[in-house]
Amino acid sequence: MTHVVVIGAGQAGSSLVAKLRNGGFEGQITLIGEEPVPPYQRPPLSKKYLLGDMDLERLFLRPEAFYGDNDITMRLSEKVTAIDTSAKTVTADGETLSYDELVLTTGSAPRYLPAAIGGALDGVFVVRDLKDVDGMAPEFTEGKRVLIVGGGYIGLEAAAVAASRGLNVTLVEMADRILQRVAAPETSDYFRTLHQSHGVNIIEGVGLDHLTGDGHVTGAKLTDGSQMDLDFVIVGVGIMPGTALAEAAGIALDNGIRTDAQGRTSAPNVWAAGDCASFPYKDGRIRLESVPNAIDQAECVAENIMGAGKDYVAKPWFWSDQYDVKLQIAGLNTGYDTVVTRQGDQGSVSFWYYQGDTLLAVDAMNAPRDYMIGKRLIEGGKSPAPAAIADPETDMKALMRL
Repeated sequence: MTHVVVIGAGQAGSSLVAKLRNGGFEGQITLIGEEPVPPYQRPPLSKKYLLGDMDLERLFLRPEAFYGDNDITMRLSEKVTAIDTSAKTVTADGETLSYDELVLTTGSAPRYLPAAIGGALDGVFVVRDLKDVDGMAPEFTEGKRVLIVGGGYIGLEAAAVAASRGLNVTLVEMADRILQRVAAPETSDYFRTLHQSHGVNIIEGVGLDHLTGDGHVTGAKLTDGSQMDLDFVIVGVGIMPGTALAEAAGIALDNGIRTDAQGRTSAPNVWAAGDCASFPYKDGRIRLESVPNAIDQAECVAENIMGAGKDYVAKPWFWSDQYDVKLQIAGLNTGYDTVVTRQGDQGSVSFWYYQGDTLLAVDAMNAPRDYMIGKRLIEGGKSPAPAAIADPETDMKALMRL
Protein backbone atom coordinates (compact mmCIF):
# COMPACT_ATOMS: atom_id res chain seq x y z
CA MET A 1 0.00 0.00 0.00
CA THR A 2 1.38 3.40 -1.02
CA HIS A 3 2.29 5.60 1.94
CA VAL A 4 2.25 9.39 1.52
CA VAL A 5 3.96 11.30 4.31
CA VAL A 6 3.34 15.05 4.56
CA ILE A 7 5.64 17.20 6.69
CA GLY A 8 3.96 20.41 7.80
CA ALA A 9 0.43 20.58 9.19
CA GLY A 10 -0.58 24.01 7.94
CA GLN A 11 -2.87 25.21 5.17
CA ALA A 12 -0.97 23.41 2.40
CA GLY A 13 -0.57 20.15 4.33
CA SER A 14 -4.23 20.01 5.33
CA SER A 15 -5.39 20.86 1.79
CA LEU A 16 -3.14 18.19 0.31
CA VAL A 17 -4.26 15.29 2.51
CA ALA A 18 -7.92 16.25 2.07
CA LYS A 19 -7.51 16.37 -1.71
CA LEU A 20 -5.87 12.94 -1.72
CA ARG A 21 -8.77 11.36 0.13
CA ASN A 22 -11.45 13.27 -1.74
CA GLY A 23 -9.74 12.30 -4.98
CA GLY A 24 -10.02 8.61 -4.23
CA PHE A 25 -6.51 7.88 -2.94
CA GLU A 26 -6.76 4.68 -0.91
CA GLY A 27 -3.23 4.39 0.45
CA GLN A 28 -1.83 5.35 3.83
CA ILE A 29 -1.53 9.06 4.68
CA THR A 30 0.48 10.52 7.55
CA LEU A 31 0.45 14.24 8.35
CA ILE A 32 3.18 15.46 10.72
CA GLY A 33 3.00 18.82 12.50
CA GLU A 34 5.08 20.48 15.19
CA GLU A 35 2.18 22.27 16.87
CA PRO A 36 -0.15 20.50 19.34
CA VAL A 37 -3.37 21.42 17.49
CA PRO A 38 -4.86 20.38 14.13
CA PRO A 39 -4.21 22.56 11.06
CA TYR A 40 -5.73 26.02 11.46
CA GLN A 41 -6.20 29.31 9.65
CA ARG A 42 -3.41 31.80 10.20
CA PRO A 43 -4.84 35.08 8.80
CA PRO A 44 -7.44 35.49 11.59
CA LEU A 45 -4.76 35.02 14.27
CA SER A 46 -3.68 38.65 14.20
CA LYS A 47 -7.21 39.96 13.77
CA LYS A 48 -10.39 38.22 14.98
CA TYR A 49 -8.64 35.68 17.20
CA LEU A 50 -6.43 38.29 18.84
CA LEU A 51 -9.45 40.53 19.37
CA GLY A 52 -11.30 37.65 21.01
CA ASP A 53 -13.92 37.53 18.26
CA MET A 54 -13.04 33.97 17.18
CA ASP A 55 -12.47 30.96 19.42
CA LEU A 56 -9.85 28.28 18.83
CA GLU A 57 -12.14 25.66 17.29
CA ARG A 58 -13.36 28.11 14.66
CA LEU A 59 -9.75 28.54 13.55
CA PHE A 60 -9.45 24.88 12.61
CA LEU A 61 -9.43 24.33 8.84
CA ARG A 62 -11.38 21.12 9.30
CA PRO A 63 -12.98 19.53 12.35
CA GLU A 64 -10.48 17.41 14.23
CA ALA A 65 -12.66 14.36 13.57
CA PHE A 66 -12.19 14.81 9.81
CA TYR A 67 -8.73 13.28 9.90
CA GLY A 68 -9.73 10.17 11.81
CA ASP A 69 -12.91 9.76 9.79
CA ASN A 70 -10.82 9.79 6.60
CA ASP A 71 -8.12 7.44 7.89
CA ILE A 72 -5.47 10.16 7.96
CA THR A 73 -2.86 9.61 10.66
CA MET A 74 -2.11 12.94 12.28
CA ARG A 75 1.06 13.16 14.34
CA LEU A 76 1.01 16.44 16.24
CA SER A 77 3.67 17.95 18.51
CA GLU A 78 6.29 16.05 16.52
CA LYS A 79 9.39 17.53 14.91
CA VAL A 80 10.95 15.89 11.87
CA THR A 81 14.71 15.97 12.31
CA ALA A 82 15.94 14.20 9.19
CA ILE A 83 14.99 13.01 5.71
CA ASP A 84 16.85 10.21 3.97
CA THR A 85 15.88 10.39 0.31
CA SER A 86 17.86 7.26 -0.57
CA ALA A 87 16.24 5.08 2.07
CA LYS A 88 12.93 6.96 1.63
CA THR A 89 12.53 7.56 5.36
CA VAL A 90 11.91 10.47 7.70
CA THR A 91 12.86 10.65 11.36
CA ALA A 92 10.35 12.25 13.72
CA ASP A 93 10.95 12.40 17.47
CA GLY A 94 13.46 9.56 17.16
CA GLU A 95 11.12 7.27 15.20
CA THR A 96 11.81 6.33 11.58
CA LEU A 97 8.94 6.28 9.11
CA SER A 98 9.11 4.91 5.58
CA TYR A 99 7.39 6.69 2.72
CA ASP A 100 6.60 6.02 -0.92
CA GLU A 101 5.85 9.67 -1.62
CA LEU A 102 6.97 12.57 0.60
CA VAL A 103 5.53 16.08 0.49
CA LEU A 104 7.18 19.07 2.12
CA THR A 105 4.63 21.68 3.18
CA THR A 106 6.98 23.21 5.73
CA GLY A 107 5.69 26.74 5.24
CA SER A 108 7.71 29.70 6.42
CA ALA A 109 9.09 31.19 9.61
CA PRO A 110 9.25 34.81 10.76
CA ARG A 111 12.46 36.77 10.85
CA TYR A 112 13.42 37.66 14.42
CA LEU A 113 15.32 40.63 15.74
CA PRO A 114 18.90 39.72 16.69
CA ALA A 115 19.47 39.13 20.39
CA ALA A 116 22.30 41.69 20.20
CA ILE A 117 19.76 44.49 19.75
CA GLY A 118 17.27 43.17 22.29
CA GLY A 119 15.36 40.65 20.23
CA ALA A 120 15.49 38.05 23.02
CA LEU A 121 13.90 40.31 25.66
CA ASP A 122 10.54 39.31 27.10
CA GLY A 123 7.73 41.31 25.57
CA VAL A 124 9.12 41.08 22.02
CA PHE A 125 6.72 39.14 19.80
CA VAL A 126 6.31 37.95 16.23
CA VAL A 127 2.98 37.09 14.60
CA ARG A 128 3.07 33.62 13.11
CA ASP A 129 1.36 30.91 15.15
CA LEU A 130 -1.04 30.32 18.02
CA LYS A 131 1.71 30.39 20.62
CA ASP A 132 2.85 33.80 19.41
CA VAL A 133 -0.62 35.32 19.50
CA ASP A 134 -1.63 33.70 22.79
CA GLY A 135 1.58 35.11 24.27
CA MET A 136 0.91 38.69 23.23
CA ALA A 137 -2.86 38.76 23.80
CA PRO A 138 -2.63 39.85 27.49
CA GLU A 139 -0.64 42.91 26.40
CA PHE A 140 -3.54 44.25 24.34
CA THR A 141 -5.06 46.46 27.00
CA GLU A 142 -6.07 50.09 26.57
CA GLY A 143 -3.33 52.61 27.09
CA LYS A 144 -0.35 50.28 26.70
CA ARG A 145 2.51 51.45 24.49
CA VAL A 146 3.50 49.19 21.61
CA LEU A 147 6.21 49.56 18.99
CA ILE A 148 5.65 47.73 15.73
CA VAL A 149 8.82 47.13 13.75
CA GLY A 150 8.09 46.77 10.03
CA GLY A 151 5.59 48.47 7.75
CA GLY A 152 4.48 45.52 5.64
CA TYR A 153 1.03 43.98 5.77
CA ILE A 154 1.72 41.98 8.95
CA GLY A 155 2.89 45.08 10.79
CA LEU A 156 0.00 47.19 9.53
CA GLU A 157 -2.59 44.57 10.48
CA ALA A 158 -1.10 44.35 13.98
CA ALA A 159 -1.16 48.15 14.21
CA ALA A 160 -4.84 48.20 13.23
CA VAL A 161 -5.79 45.70 15.92
CA ALA A 162 -3.73 47.51 18.58
CA ALA A 163 -5.17 50.92 17.68
CA SER A 164 -8.69 49.47 17.68
CA ARG A 165 -8.10 48.27 21.24
CA GLY A 166 -7.03 51.71 22.41
CA LEU A 167 -3.28 51.14 22.61
CA ASN A 168 -0.70 53.83 21.91
CA VAL A 169 0.84 52.57 18.67
CA THR A 170 4.09 53.57 16.99
CA LEU A 171 5.13 51.84 13.77
CA VAL A 172 8.67 52.23 12.45
CA GLU A 173 9.68 51.34 8.89
CA MET A 174 13.30 51.68 7.83
CA ALA A 175 12.43 51.99 4.11
CA ASP A 176 11.33 55.33 2.71
CA ARG A 177 7.68 54.32 2.95
CA ILE A 178 5.43 51.60 4.31
CA LEU A 179 4.65 48.76 1.88
CA GLN A 180 7.56 49.87 -0.30
CA ARG A 181 8.53 46.32 -1.26
CA VAL A 182 5.05 45.21 -2.30
CA ALA A 183 2.96 48.19 -3.38
CA ALA A 184 2.94 51.46 -5.28
CA PRO A 185 3.27 54.83 -3.50
CA GLU A 186 -0.48 55.34 -4.02
CA THR A 187 -1.30 52.29 -1.90
CA SER A 188 1.28 53.30 0.70
CA ASP A 189 -0.26 56.77 0.90
CA TYR A 190 -3.75 55.32 1.31
CA PHE A 191 -2.79 53.12 4.24
CA ARG A 192 -0.58 55.73 5.88
CA THR A 193 -3.53 58.13 5.94
CA LEU A 194 -5.85 55.39 7.19
CA HIS A 195 -3.60 54.49 10.11
CA GLN A 196 -2.83 58.07 11.04
CA SER A 197 -6.58 58.76 11.17
CA HIS A 198 -6.76 56.06 13.85
CA GLY A 199 -3.97 57.60 15.90
CA VAL A 200 -1.05 55.41 14.79
CA ASN A 201 2.30 57.19 14.79
CA ILE A 202 4.07 56.07 11.60
CA ILE A 203 7.80 56.78 11.31
CA GLU A 204 9.32 56.06 7.88
CA GLY A 205 12.92 56.12 6.75
CA VAL A 206 14.11 55.31 10.26
CA GLY A 207 15.19 51.95 11.64
CA LEU A 208 15.39 50.36 15.05
CA ASP A 209 18.84 50.74 16.60
CA HIS A 210 18.19 48.62 19.69
CA LEU A 211 15.67 47.76 22.38
CA THR A 212 16.31 48.42 26.04
CA GLY A 213 15.24 46.62 29.20
CA ASP A 214 16.43 44.33 31.97
CA GLY A 215 14.80 41.00 31.13
CA HIS A 216 11.65 42.65 29.76
CA VAL A 217 11.61 45.30 27.03
CA THR A 218 11.00 48.81 28.37
CA GLY A 219 12.10 51.06 25.53
CA ALA A 220 13.68 51.53 22.14
CA LYS A 221 16.26 53.73 20.48
CA LEU A 222 15.82 54.45 16.78
CA THR A 223 18.53 55.10 14.20
CA ASP A 224 17.74 58.84 14.21
CA GLY A 225 18.69 58.94 17.89
CA SER A 226 15.16 59.28 19.24
CA GLN A 227 14.07 57.12 22.17
CA MET A 228 10.72 55.93 23.46
CA ASP A 229 9.30 54.07 26.43
CA LEU A 230 7.43 50.87 25.64
CA ASP A 231 5.39 48.07 27.16
CA PHE A 232 5.90 45.56 24.33
CA VAL A 233 7.08 45.15 20.73
CA ILE A 234 5.69 43.35 17.69
CA VAL A 235 8.16 42.45 14.95
CA GLY A 236 6.97 42.13 11.35
CA VAL A 237 10.10 42.20 9.22
CA GLY A 238 9.34 39.38 6.80
CA ILE A 239 9.44 35.62 6.67
CA MET A 240 11.79 32.95 5.39
CA PRO A 241 10.78 29.73 3.60
CA GLY A 242 11.05 26.56 5.67
CA THR A 243 13.93 24.92 3.81
CA ALA A 244 16.18 23.55 6.56
CA LEU A 245 15.03 19.93 6.28
CA ALA A 246 15.24 19.97 2.50
CA GLU A 247 18.68 21.54 2.52
CA ALA A 248 20.01 19.00 5.01
CA ALA A 249 18.65 16.22 2.78
CA GLY A 250 20.47 17.60 -0.26
CA ILE A 251 17.31 18.78 -2.03
CA ALA A 252 17.86 21.72 -4.40
CA LEU A 253 16.88 25.19 -3.22
CA ASP A 254 16.15 28.36 -5.17
CA ASN A 255 14.45 31.01 -3.02
CA GLY A 256 12.68 28.12 -1.33
CA ILE A 257 12.51 24.44 -2.20
CA ARG A 258 12.91 24.27 -5.96
CA THR A 259 10.17 22.34 -7.77
CA ASP A 260 9.22 21.69 -11.35
CA ALA A 261 5.88 22.80 -12.75
CA GLN A 262 4.13 19.79 -11.22
CA GLY A 263 5.58 20.17 -7.73
CA ARG A 264 8.44 17.65 -7.85
CA THR A 265 11.68 18.51 -6.09
CA SER A 266 15.15 17.42 -7.18
CA ALA A 267 14.81 14.25 -5.05
CA PRO A 268 12.85 11.27 -6.39
CA ASN A 269 9.37 10.88 -4.89
CA VAL A 270 9.66 14.14 -2.96
CA TRP A 271 7.29 17.04 -3.61
CA ALA A 272 6.79 20.52 -2.14
CA ALA A 273 3.94 23.03 -1.97
CA GLY A 274 2.97 26.25 -0.24
CA ASP A 275 5.10 29.04 1.22
CA CYS A 276 8.23 26.88 1.16
CA ALA A 277 8.15 26.05 -2.57
CA SER A 278 9.47 28.00 -5.56
CA PHE A 279 8.10 27.02 -8.95
CA PRO A 280 8.18 28.04 -12.63
CA TYR A 281 6.07 31.10 -13.45
CA LYS A 282 5.99 32.73 -16.88
CA ASP A 283 9.65 33.24 -17.85
CA GLY A 284 11.09 32.81 -14.36
CA ARG A 285 10.42 31.37 -10.94
CA ILE A 286 8.44 32.66 -7.97
CA ARG A 287 7.50 31.71 -4.45
CA LEU A 288 4.09 32.91 -3.27
CA GLU A 289 3.26 33.54 0.37
CA SER A 290 -0.53 33.33 0.40
CA VAL A 291 -3.39 31.12 1.50
CA PRO A 292 -4.84 30.75 -2.03
CA ASN A 293 -1.49 29.57 -3.38
CA ALA A 294 -1.01 27.12 -0.50
CA ILE A 295 -4.40 25.54 -1.23
CA ASP A 296 -4.20 25.48 -5.02
CA GLN A 297 -0.60 24.29 -5.26
CA ALA A 298 -1.10 21.60 -2.62
CA GLU A 299 -4.20 20.29 -4.37
CA CYS A 300 -2.32 20.21 -7.68
CA VAL A 301 0.49 18.19 -6.07
CA ALA A 302 -2.06 15.79 -4.59
CA GLU A 303 -3.53 15.23 -8.05
CA ASN A 304 -0.07 14.63 -9.48
CA ILE A 305 0.76 12.08 -6.79
CA MET A 306 -2.33 10.28 -8.07
CA GLY A 307 -0.99 10.48 -11.64
CA ALA A 308 -2.64 13.57 -13.13
CA GLY A 309 0.56 14.95 -14.71
CA LYS A 310 -0.79 18.47 -14.32
CA ASP A 311 1.26 21.69 -14.35
CA TYR A 312 0.45 24.19 -11.63
CA VAL A 313 -0.69 27.51 -13.10
CA ALA A 314 -0.67 30.15 -10.37
CA LYS A 315 -3.36 32.83 -10.28
CA PRO A 316 -1.97 35.14 -7.60
CA TRP A 317 -4.38 36.95 -5.31
CA PHE A 318 -4.11 38.24 -1.76
CA TRP A 319 -6.05 40.20 0.84
CA SER A 320 -5.58 42.26 4.00
CA ASP A 321 -8.12 43.52 6.54
CA GLN A 322 -7.33 46.75 8.40
CA TYR A 323 -10.00 48.57 10.42
CA ASP A 324 -13.06 48.70 8.17
CA VAL A 325 -11.01 48.44 4.96
CA LYS A 326 -10.63 45.26 2.95
CA LEU A 327 -7.72 45.33 0.56
CA GLN A 328 -7.94 42.78 -2.27
CA ILE A 329 -5.02 42.28 -4.64
CA ALA A 330 -5.12 40.48 -7.98
CA GLY A 331 -1.99 39.66 -9.97
CA LEU A 332 1.66 40.57 -9.35
CA ASN A 333 2.87 44.12 -9.87
CA THR A 334 6.52 43.23 -10.54
CA GLY A 335 7.88 45.44 -13.32
CA TYR A 336 5.08 48.02 -13.38
CA ASP A 337 5.80 51.47 -14.77
CA THR A 338 2.38 53.13 -14.50
CA VAL A 339 -0.35 53.20 -11.84
CA VAL A 340 -3.89 54.20 -12.81
CA THR A 341 -6.34 55.32 -10.12
CA ARG A 342 -10.03 54.50 -10.27
CA GLN A 343 -12.14 56.31 -7.68
CA GLY A 344 -15.28 54.61 -6.43
CA ASP A 345 -18.19 55.42 -4.17
CA GLN A 346 -18.00 56.08 -0.42
CA GLY A 347 -14.23 56.28 -0.34
CA SER A 348 -13.52 53.09 -2.26
CA VAL A 349 -10.59 53.20 -4.66
CA SER A 350 -8.51 50.87 -6.77
CA PHE A 351 -5.00 51.19 -8.21
CA TRP A 352 -4.25 49.42 -11.49
CA TYR A 353 -0.64 48.50 -12.33
CA TYR A 354 0.51 48.56 -15.95
CA GLN A 355 3.76 47.69 -17.69
CA GLY A 356 3.44 49.58 -20.94
CA ASP A 357 -0.01 48.64 -22.20
CA THR A 358 -0.18 45.37 -20.21
CA LEU A 359 -2.28 45.15 -17.06
CA LEU A 360 -0.32 43.38 -14.31
CA ALA A 361 -2.17 43.80 -11.02
CA VAL A 362 -4.90 45.61 -9.10
CA ASP A 363 -5.01 46.87 -5.50
CA ALA A 364 -8.66 47.38 -4.53
CA MET A 365 -9.68 49.05 -1.26
CA ASN A 366 -13.32 48.37 -0.39
CA ALA A 367 -13.86 47.95 -4.13
CA PRO A 368 -14.75 44.26 -4.58
CA ARG A 369 -16.23 44.79 -8.04
CA ASP A 370 -13.03 46.37 -9.32
CA TYR A 371 -11.05 43.51 -7.79
CA MET A 372 -13.18 40.77 -9.37
CA ILE A 373 -13.16 42.39 -12.81
CA GLY A 374 -9.43 43.11 -12.58
CA LYS A 375 -8.73 39.52 -11.57
CA ARG A 376 -10.72 38.15 -14.50
CA LEU A 377 -9.02 40.53 -16.92
CA ILE A 378 -5.54 39.59 -15.72
CA GLU A 379 -6.25 35.86 -15.78
CA GLY A 380 -7.75 36.23 -19.26
CA GLY A 381 -4.72 38.14 -20.54
CA LYS A 382 -6.82 41.24 -21.29
CA SER A 383 -5.54 44.80 -20.80
CA PRO A 384 -8.06 47.65 -21.06
CA ALA A 385 -6.78 51.09 -21.99
CA PRO A 386 -5.61 52.94 -18.86
CA ALA A 387 -7.86 55.89 -19.76
CA ALA A 388 -10.89 53.62 -19.66
CA ILE A 389 -9.99 52.41 -16.18
CA ALA A 390 -9.54 55.95 -14.89
CA ASP A 391 -12.87 57.15 -16.35
CA PRO A 392 -15.59 56.77 -13.68
CA GLU A 393 -18.20 56.53 -16.46
CA THR A 394 -16.65 53.37 -17.90
CA ASP A 395 -18.91 50.32 -17.73
CA MET A 396 -16.47 47.88 -16.08
CA LYS A 397 -18.43 44.81 -17.16
CA ALA A 398 -18.07 45.91 -20.76
CA LEU A 399 -14.31 45.64 -20.40
CA MET A 400 -14.69 41.89 -20.11
CA ARG A 401 -15.93 41.77 -23.71
CA LEU A 402 -12.73 43.27 -25.10
